Amino acid sequence: MSSIVTHSGTFHADETLAVFMLQQTAQFKNAKVTRTRDEAIIASGSVVVDVGGTYEPAKNRFDHHQRGFEETFDAKHSIKLSSAGLVYKHFGREVIASLLQWAPTDSRLELVYQKTYDDFIEGFDGVDNGVSQYPADLRPKYRDGTSISSRVAKLNPWWNQESNENVLMEGFLKAVDLTGTEFTERVRYTALAWLPAREIVEAGLNNRKSVHPSGKIIAFDQFCPWKEHLHLLEGEQNIKEDEAPLYIIYPDETRKWRIQAVPQAPESFVSRKALPEVWRGIRDAALSDLSGIPGCIFVHASGFIGGNLTREGALAMAVKALDM
Repeated sequence: MSSIVTHSGTFHADETLAVFMLQQTAQFKNAKVTRTRDEAIIASGSVVVDVGGTYEPAKNRFDHHQRGFEETFDAKHSIKLSSAGLVYKHFGREVIASLLQWAPTDSRLELVYQKTYDDFIEGFDGVDNGVSQYPADLRPKYRDGTSISSRVAKLNPWWNQESNENVLMEGFLKAVDLTGTEFTERVRYTALAWLPAREIVEAGLNNRKSVHPSGKIIAFDQFCPWKEHLHLLEGEQNIKEDEAPLYIIYPDETRKWRIQAVPQAPESFVSRKALPEVWRGIRDAALSDLSGIPGCIFVHASGFIGGNLTREGALAMAVKALDM
């Protein structure tokens, strides 16, 4: 029988996730999990994670504690890999395909693989390697004990509770289930929600000149999260600043229409071109009278969003705003 070997004693988030991912592979799905510091048992393991003092993927050895270890996910990332990152780097595509029941050749796989590292796995690597999320001279204003690393740590016995290998193995297996469940949900969200949204945004970006010849307005037939995708796609397509879209129109949950100014960055509150100042804070008939556009509902006081009863009205607001 094949075996997955990791260290005994206190467990952490990275090796519990590494074990879960290995259990999703064809090679190790039925492997016995062993926690030990015994060098002979470590040497005999089919795959070894977070212990052993060597990184040799050809031999299925995935430790990151040894002197001289500098492996990162790729040239675009600077954080050194933990055991979770190492296993993900070498087995992640297979694991994702298995969880989603996708073919290994599915064209969508690489995007999900890269995105899952950025949004989920890299956090495990940063925490386990002691990399702070912010400069050391900044003091947090509050404590957050709800991170996955914190929750895994709490599955270890307390200092004043009985602790032995049976107790630790019980907690370890709970942690494997915890990290594995959250990893699976992240993969599913990325593949089944994030990726379809990207496809909608990409189609809208590519077809924007059919909405308005300027290419400054994008129309979606349904709402989806679009800000991150738009900025990423603009970069991938090398869209110049003076050619970038300024407004998005889309239906809301009541089938009325929204017009939203594109922010300068996905997280920014500053718009590339906010809706006209004279419209801001005005509503309903007063806004329709002021703008000369029927069906207006509102424009926010900051000018980042507005509403109209119809698609035609929202588009007319966007077209007029381009020249104001």
